Amino acid sequence: MALTGPKKTVLQLVGVVVLMGGLAWASVPFYNWFCRVTGFGGTTGVAEQAPGEILDRVVTIRFDASKAKDMPWEFKPVEREMKVRIGETGLAFYEAYNPTDKPVAGQASYNVTPYSAGGYFQKIACFCFTEQVLQPGERVEMPVTFFVDPEIVDDPEAQYVHTITLSYTFYEIDLPEGHAALDAQAKTNTN
Repeated sequence: MALTGPKKTVLQLVGVVVLMGGLAWASVPFYNWFCRVTGFGGTTGVAEQAPGEILDRVVTIRFDASKAKDMPWEFKPVEREMKVRIGETGLAFYEAYNPTDKPVAGQASYNVTPYSAGGYFQKIACFCFTEQVLQPGERVEMPVTFFVDPEIVDDPEAQYVHTITLSYTFYEIDLPEGHAALDAQAKTNTN
């Protein structure tokens, strides 16, 4: 039995709505995957270890730090720049300080510029992979271990990159469950 008239139109509209909803739901994970794979928008990659090949060519890595306007921490790179050979493992530190009288949780977002270098800037370990919680008055140095993939020299858009800027922005997030309970208990004890 074939549908005709208003029933067919309603069914087609429902199908379009379901299709559009499915595409909207899948767009965020697909976009994140696309950025990680291609380095689009300065998204860096993640690697288990550095490559075996280290080139003689040196690249300057600059370090930048910012924070969302409501983030109470102080946040800065320990050193502003370093030179590494392409393929060589680099280790840099960022410093964070919580000047408040309560625990504060944060999560860092990141990118590199120029964007053409994003797919070749690989992180082995980074404080940005997990949320960070600083206790009142706590100051920490947070490491990032990275390398620039030697394949960058074969990319027509990225082969002439001599300076890469690694930027982090810290945002305040809700305290994880265990920390939130400790903060509530500390407030109760002081009242």
